[in-house]
Amino acid sequence: MEKFKTHRGKIALLDNANVDTDQIIAKQFLKSIKRTGFGEHLFHDWQYLEDGSPNPDFALNQPKFKNASILVARNNFGCGSSREHAVWAVQQAGYAGVIAPWKKAEDGSRIPAFADIFRNNSGKNGLLTIELSEEEVNQIFEAGNAASEGLEMTLDLENQKIILHAAEDTLTFAFEIDPAVKDRLIKGLDDIGITLEHESSITAFEKNHHPQL
Repeated sequence: MEKFKTHRGKIALLDNANVDTDQIIAKQFLKSIKRTGFGEHLFHDWQYLEDGSPNPDFALNQPKFKNASILVARNNFGCGSSREHAVWAVQQAGYAGVIAPWKKAEDGSRIPAFADIFRNNSGKNGLLTIELSEEEVNQIFEAGNAASEGLEMTLDLENQKIILHAAEDTLTFAFEIDPAVKDRLIKGLDDIGITLEHESSITAFEKNHHPQL
């Protein structure tokens, strides 16, 4: 897993809430036993028309979002079934991070930016997920929609801040992240890598542990 400290890239705006994992990577593309080849099928049912040509009405097909590497969406992104392929598809389509807002429901409960399973799978695979307030994400959408060309953003994981490089004004937002997730992303450690950090202790235990006990 690659180390993640800072990333600067173009943003893409997906103005949809409750984007589930079947929309991110449809079930017909889950047959492969490999962990590659999912990026081209990201949002397949939205991205393409029935004849296989790009859908001009799909937001991410706008020319100004071409080659974007930071996805900005709405609340509850990645809901639905547990599907690690959804994270792989987002990454293999070129995205280093996803930003979404938390939202207050009518009954007063808190709707998260990301579904728990998607967020956990993201951290384990090196995809940075950032939760902001709805007001902050609205500002990003307003700036991105107003710009005739793509806007760039910097994701600064070390200092836990986002910088939107807008033409008229630079916008900066702070974000919170689980310290354990931050540590593994900065060090580039997957679950195996985290285990190997304790290799010396494991080796010492195996050396002194009687195998029949």
